[in-house]
Amino acid sequence: MHILKKIKTKQYTLAQGDCLDYINSIPDKSIDLILTDPPYNIAQYSTGNINLPGRSALNNDLGEWDLSPIDPFEFVHHFKRILKPNGNIFVFTSYNLIGKWHEAFDKEFDTFQFFVWHKTNPAPKIFKNGFLNSCEMIVCMWNKGHKWNFGKQNEMHNFFESPICMRPERLSDPKHPAQKPVKLLEHILKIASGEQDVVFDPFMGVGSTGVAALKNNRRFIGIEIEPVFFDAAKKRIGGYDNG
Repeated sequence: MHILKKIKTKQYTLAQGDCLDYINSIPDKSIDLILTDPPYNIAQYSTGNINLPGRSALNNDLGEWDLSPIDPFEFVHHFKRILKPNGNIFVFTSYNLIGKWHEAFDKEFDTFQFFVWHKTNPAPKIFKNGFLNSCEMIVCMWNKGHKWNFGKQNEMHNFFESPICMRPERLSDPKHPAQKPVKLLEHILKIASGEQDVVFDPFMGVGSTGVAALKNNRRFIGIEIEPVFFDAAKKRIGGYDNG
């Protein structure tokens, strides 16, 4: 798939298309932080709508984009090539893919760890027949000498707690079922990058990583394949560009 749209300013570059097509144009060792939220491929496990009192019905049929298989091995060469020697990688993932990310990346970096996002207001289980889906995993990779902005031991927990993305931050048109809260993304990029560093998100969605980056004086490169999400990201990120 060819790149359909591209927008470039001093602070950000946005492209609509397949990230594996675009990533070849990114120079070697030019990215400080890869922070991304690829599809989890969980639609295959959906059992249909679950009606929730006072809330929209819950359904894992997220969209056609979630049905395209994500193979972490496809990204090993690309991520290693574009990442600076002191760069970091943070990738949101789910129970069904975390083992694949580990298999693909563990031997390629000095460190492979995980970070947990605990959601304080997850969707309820009205039948009380299992755990709430209150945690999401983020795999983290880096080499010795990587950039790290911790000061105190109590700041170094691999755990962050916040509500899921809610209105007015959460978009209703278009509605992205996996929109992450900017507060969470800011926490990660403040730890793992510095001002004017380049943050890269190959699965940009509606642009939350880009918003977090520009709010914190980082530069941003984002790619999104879905036109409606790309247009939403372009509008959101453009509102934070001071360059």
